[in-house]
Amino acid sequence: MSQVPIAAAAHAVAAADMVLARHGQAPLVGLVLGSGLGQLADELQAATTIPFAEIPYHPDSTVPGHAGQLVLGMLAGLPVAVWRGRSHFYEGRDMAEVAFPARLMRSLGARVALLTNAAGGLNPAFVPGDLMVLTDHLNLPGLVGHNPLRGEHDPAFGERFVPLSAAYDRAFIDLALRVGRQLGQPIRSGVYAMVGGPSYETPAEARLLRLLGADAVGMSTVSEVIAACQAGLRVVALSAITNVVATAPCEAGAQHAEVLAVAEQIKSRFAAQVRGMLAGMKVLLDA
Repeated sequence: MSQVPIAAAAHAVAAADMVLARHGQAPLVGLVLGSGLGQLADELQAATTIPFAEIPYHPDSTVPGHAGQLVLGMLAGLPVAVWRGRSHFYEGRDMAEVAFPARLMRSLGARVALLTNAAGGLNPAFVPGDLMVLTDHLNLPGLVGHNPLRGEHDPAFGERFVPLSAAYDRAFIDLALRVGRQLGQPIRSGVYAMVGGPSYETPAEARLLRLLGADAVGMSTVSEVIAACQAGLRVVALSAITNVVATAPCEAGAQHAEVLAVAEQIKSRFAAQVRGMLAGMKVLLDA
């Protein structure tokens, strides 16, 4: 029987030491950019870019639309660490590896995890190009044992049994909604379902997810949320709705090229939303 990889806090500390040796300022916010959303990292001032492959123990990404870089610098007046892409469970990673960026955020000194993804819309009111702030999630891989906290426990990460009833920070959800209104681009709120991928959902699976209460579906983010909560970070997450999930056999299904194309179309609105949220976080965190 294969062994579950042991996630050690020392690995995150070693990675953080290397990163901070290259970029001396600790981030206040860790920001993960999902499929096709990585252009925002180009806006950082006084930036240092480090490929994932150069960071000890950091998993690489093999997916188009994920550059596989950590960029540190200033954005909207805050020191940030920006992940241009992420690794995924479907790439053959253990969930503890997928969650490594959240643990690295903590070791770097971050207080907030701002996670983003490209997702398929399940709520019939959603259309491609919408933004949704997550209020809760359905962790389908986790329900069958694929959890980033599985395996030998390292107390340095935090408690083993992590409560998730308030995983998504209410003050930051309200901030996201307020920023959207101020920008004249009101955003949605809802429940995100994580599936394993990489195949897209069948119509029957999409209908099931809707019955379970999911508003959007994707293949990432939730393991990072769990690890960030364990680490004591405040968490907020945004989905860019890049396609509508087919719920009938006659409907056209999603294509990854479509996901990247819609992400490209909304990049300016997405960037404005994130910048506005970071500016608001600066006020909340200073309070």
